[in-house]
Amino acid sequence: MKRALSALLLVAASLTACSADEPFRILAGSEVADLEPLLKESGVEVEFTYTGTLDGAEQVARGDAGDYDATWFSSNRYLSLIDGARERLSTQTKIMNSPVVLGLKPAKAAELGWDGTPVTWSDIATAAAANRFTFGMTNPASSNSGFSALVGVAAALSDAGEALDARTISAVTPRLKEFFSAQKLTSGSSGWLADAYTARPDVDGLVNYESVLLGMRDKLTLVYPSDGVVSADYPLTLLAGSGRKEQYDTLVAWLRTPETQRRIMTATHRRPIVPGVALAPEFGSAPLVELPFPNRRSAADELIGAYLNEVRVPARAVFVLDTSGSMEGDRIDSLRTALVTLTGADTSAYGTFSRFRNREQVTLLPFADRLKGQQDYQVPASNPETVLGQIKGYAEGLSADGGTAIYDALRAAYEQPVDPGRYSSIVLMTDGENTDGSEYLDFQLYHQALPPEKKAVRTFVVLFGDSDVDEMNQVAKLTGGAVFDARNGSLAEAFKEIRGYQ
Repeated sequence: MKRALSALLLVAASLTACSADEPFRILAGSEVADLEPLLKESGVEVEFTYTGTLDGAEQVARGDAGDYDATWFSSNRYLSLIDGARERLSTQTKIMNSPVVLGLKPAKAAELGWDGTPVTWSDIATAAAANRFTFGMTNPASSNSGFSALVGVAAALSDAGEALDARTISAVTPRLKEFFSAQKLTSGSSGWLADAYTARPDVDGLVNYESVLLGMRDKLTLVYPSDGVVSADYPLTLLAGSGRKEQYDTLVAWLRTPETQRRIMTATHRRPIVPGVALAPEFGSAPLVELPFPNRRSAADELIGAYLNEVRVPARAVFVLDTSGSMEGDRIDSLRTALVTLTGADTSAYGTFSRFRNREQVTLLPFADRLKGQQDYQVPASNPETVLGQIKGYAEGLSADGGTAIYDALRAAYEQPVDPGRYSSIVLMTDGENTDGSEYLDFQLYHQALPPEKKAVRTFVVLFGDSDVDEMNQVAKLTGGAVFDARNGSLAEAFKEIRGYQ
């Protein structure tokens, strides 16, 4: 009797804490951010927190999503493969649909003969191996569009007709290398990929959601592979124990009305999920065949691991690290921890996928009022543990002293050689304002005079401590990079997020 009474009191307390007056809190993929303006008319106050799909799935599976009432990722496929995750989910309702396809500049599609005739993923891989086109795609360890594309391509090229497993992944790896030899642009999110693509005239197209491709400023010819695609169905998912079923039902009912479905289609270029809502002409008439998805997490993880360590174009990453006197204490400890995390200390799937990858070149440039030397590492194609251990040992020995010469250090990073066969990027982490050496305007003039291959290298800025936010935003904008804010969070988490863009 006492246990029953205690349970009732806990339920009552939960319901009181989650009153109808509070926002309905959703842990979501950034892909659905474009729906926020529309949701203001739903009758339910919604509050979003955005995260990567795979990282969010692990949060839910670990039980770390207790602050949220629901999740809204582009797909629950990966989430459903994680042990213990299903028990944390309640009602799931599909809201819209968007397949992952190839979009090409019209002239390139015409040159390849893909602007009206059936094309398979095998045809696309053969053309990629022959250097007939180039493309960009998001990182499958960070973004569902990249993960879906990788699964779709692997499933189609394996020709197995069934869900991928370790055997078929190993067999299809050589063909995947052919396909991804044409990938020249990567990103941690679909939206940022689309923006980066517009600044890269040397990239012929994108593998991305149909909705993103249709919304591009410059028109693309969409290629729907006849052997199949993997689609996102955007399930709004109530978390078990949220106590907000009424708000969830209200929101779902509104989202699935024919009028709202049509508005979603018009505003976001996603296909309606509700039968009877006619497709807009922009979607064409190509039939969509859904390809099989891995039915075990081990297979999904192995596929992502093969992509990162064997298949994709390798990376060249330069880390420009503020080790000035203001970093003394907790801040330098956070920097050490963040770098050690990238050597494999985080054994979660997201952490494992974020580590320095096989075949990657890593340069560490610690600085204060001057550079404190340069450490270069080549992570081998197999058995990377020795080199990862060397990076870990160096990171643990970092110390803080001196002033802050941000732009001298950043200039040194741009003096590094650029290998056209690698993704090259720079990470700038600073906890303060520039106090020594050249100024931002000096660096701006220097950057403007760089040759095209060096100017194309993007700088990803990590705000930390007392960073000059305005100047750091200018650096990111100038170089075509992005800003990651770790001032009120974990530096290690910011570093892991950046890894999706490298």
